[in-house]
Amino acid sequence: MNLILGGRRRRCPVIASIFLILLSGSLLAQKPKTNTLAPNEAQPPQAAEPTPSGTHQLTQSDLEAFLDGLMPLQLAREDIAGAVISVVKDGKPFFAKGYGYSDVEKRTPVSADVTLFRPGSISKLFNWTSIMQQVEQGKLDLDRDVNDYLDFKIPPAFGKPITLRNIMTHTPGFEEAVQELFVADAAHLTPLDQYVKVHLPMRIFPPGTTPAYSNYATALSGYILQRVSGESFDDYIDHHIFQPLSMTHCTTRQPLPEALKPMMSNGYTVASEPAKPFEFVEAVPAGSSSITAADMQHFMIMHLEDGQYNGAQILRPETARLMHAHQFANLPAMNAMALGFYEETRNGHRIIGHAGDTEYFHSDLHLIPDANVGFFISYNSAGKGATSPREAVWHAFLDRYFPSDPPKASMPASAAADAQLVSGRYIVSRRPETTILKVLNVAGQPKVSANSDHTITLDMLKDANGKPKKLEEIGPLMFRAVDDQDQVGFKHDDAGNLVMVIDFPFFVFERAPWYLNGTLNLTLIIVAVVLFVLTLLLWPVAALLRKHYRQPLNVEPERRGVRLLTRLVCLVNLLFLVAFLLFFSLAEKDIGMLSPKFNALIRIIQLVGWLGVIGTIVALLNAMRAWREPGGWLWGKIGETLIAVACILFVFFIFNWNMLHWSLRY
Repeated sequence: MNLILGGRRRRCPVIASIFLILLSGSLLAQKPKTNTLAPNEAQPPQAAEPTPSGTHQLTQSDLEAFLDGLMPLQLAREDIAGAVISVVKDGKPFFAKGYGYSDVEKRTPVSADVTLFRPGSISKLFNWTSIMQQVEQGKLDLDRDVNDYLDFKIPPAFGKPITLRNIMTHTPGFEEAVQELFVADAAHLTPLDQYVKVHLPMRIFPPGTTPAYSNYATALSGYILQRVSGESFDDYIDHHIFQPLSMTHCTTRQPLPEALKPMMSNGYTVASEPAKPFEFVEAVPAGSSSITAADMQHFMIMHLEDGQYNGAQILRPETARLMHAHQFANLPAMNAMALGFYEETRNGHRIIGHAGDTEYFHSDLHLIPDANVGFFISYNSAGKGATSPREAVWHAFLDRYFPSDPPKASMPASAAADAQLVSGRYIVSRRPETTILKVLNVAGQPKVSANSDHTITLDMLKDANGKPKKLEEIGPLMFRAVDDQDQVGFKHDDAGNLVMVIDFPFFVFERAPWYLNGTLNLTLIIVAVVLFVLTLLLWPVAALLRKHYRQPLNVEPERRGVRLLTRLVCLVNLLFLVAFLLFFSLAEKDIGMLSPKFNALIRIIQLVGWLGVIGTIVALLNAMRAWREPGGWLWGKIGETLIAVACILFVFFIFNWNMLHWSLRY
């Protein structure tokens, strides 16, 4: 999936790509003074492996030469307008440089000091840091019911309240919600309190059990920050994050303040196409910021230096360490969520970070606490490649300056059986479940396949060449990419269902039950569509042939009307599917369409769908009458039956995926 303001963006089929845009420390050296700061699952940090001989030394000259050789070629190959990279080391700014253009038409070069980029969900870290400031002051408790801080109520579910710790580890249990996550222009922005009250999603998991990345939950915590601090969200971030850290070219405000507008980089789909308009994020705490790479250095230094930058201590040391500590792990051997940050362990180092995506800007922030190094990279274009440019640069950086070979592991005797056990289709936990956008789950379901050499293939996990990686079992239901470090683990949940865990700990994948299996459902709807199309194409052809050969339609008069209505039902069903797909395909290009102002159009499309559902009764009646009709052509009777079957498949599909759901809150 593409993650809107989320952790990682992956390319997917048309409807799924609506989502799948926006969307990953050290431990406490001492116990905190208050219970509210106690971590749930604190574990000792992983020790770094010895540095191999021949390692390149991380010097400014070597890093600049390395990136100067890598970045221009990547931008040209991927059709990306511009990028910026900044690095910190040992508590100081170390490297910052822009590549390419912030305005292609004017040939304006990217500057690390003055060009603003949109870091998307990396903005969440400003919110999380602010939340922890309020925890320090005793105004917030990580383990208290968030309803205690709100002026509205989140309905009870699963017998457990949602806490800020749940929200900061992406385990509040909300389903995905995207309506008005972005809006078309500043005139459509609404205050944060209105947003969180109007767009409250359903809860689909018990809190604290299943990670499911949530932009809404982040916005909710930002509203709580606003209420307990007495300042607006934008004012609070200005006064308590940006100003004390001397981040002078940063803002969460939309539209941009006049002084910053000339510094803003354009956003692009690809550099060879025109620039796109400024993106307006309705869920402000989830990803509204604009920032320079140089100013991001101050923020990284603060987190690596136990909450202080240049003499300004904005977090206590124990609080900063807690933010970086293990909080929620899907599997013990896999990366875990910290508080807002998530683990990205690689090359023998425990790494924490966060990614961020808007439609056009794509960014990563990584911290290596044991090396006291921070790395920020951002692109102003989506580019044309199927793989992630930022990930390629980050991995190349690690392999050059922190190389490490994963230890060899022998394949267990159960490898063949385990590979077969985990094979199948999976559905991501970050998903719309009760809304009309449940249909997104039918496309892009990751597929695990067992190979003849007892390895597995996960189709969403690809090499730089675009081909799926093979993974070998290195422990019970634990798999690692052959000649690489990507890991995939499997476990059974409390109900005994198989769950797939990947390196990114902010969501998991659940084995799809047969009735939600994407392959089955897509096959059924394709069969139905083919039958509808053939029926409509052959209808006039058959009439012309009968006229040419002067053969009258051998159908009893009372069935002629029902037969005609059946053909019209096929047309109505096709119109519904095409209109539904077309609407959300257009929304992919203009995400502002995901707004209540377009609900009337969606409702009209749904009414067409209801005509098709009712028409299924007509198709069944027509098929039954065809078989009762004496002397009828056998193939004609079979054809009418196939039409009825196609209508039944159509009804199964649209109800299975909530396409006619009454609520238009999604």
